[in-house]
Amino acid sequence: MTITRWSPIHDMATLQNRLAAMLQDFAEPSADREGTASSFTPAVDIYEDPQKLTIKLEVPGIREEDLDIRLENQTLTVRGERKFEKEEKEENFHRIERRFGTFVRSFTLPNTVDTETVKAAYEAGVLSIEVTKRAEAQPKQIKVAIGKQLEAKPAA
Repeated sequence: MTITRWSPIHDMATLQNRLAAMLQDFAEPSADREGTASSFTPAVDIYEDPQKLTIKLEVPGIREEDLDIRLENQTLTVRGERKFEKEEKEENFHRIERRFGTFVRSFTLPNTVDTETVKAAYEAGVLSIEVTKRAEAQPKQIKVAIGKQLEAKPAA
């Protein structure tokens, strides 16, 4: 009879690797689950300044008519499709690394933006969407009087 040393750390690492592999399968939709040839997720940058919120998506190779931008309630949804060029026969390719197919990205906008003033522009493969902030949400500068007392108003 041999004694086997049990390592709970090793078992936890194995379990963690198995769970990560399962979750990776769900994170990358396959053709069987989605019903489309393929899909991809474009990279996005979101930034904000005092006047507006800007969302930029990398979508090179997508024509303007293949983009659909919708705003419903406070949710901005961008859909698009990058089509595979049928110029060459598939068997002539040595490597295909670019992703083709459809994508959908949705963003919940904060209540501080004015959903009536959405602008979108597409240039050099980058889709830029700007949403201005409401006037009441923009910061206001308050002048501080130095060396003077504020006049107190008498209570009514």
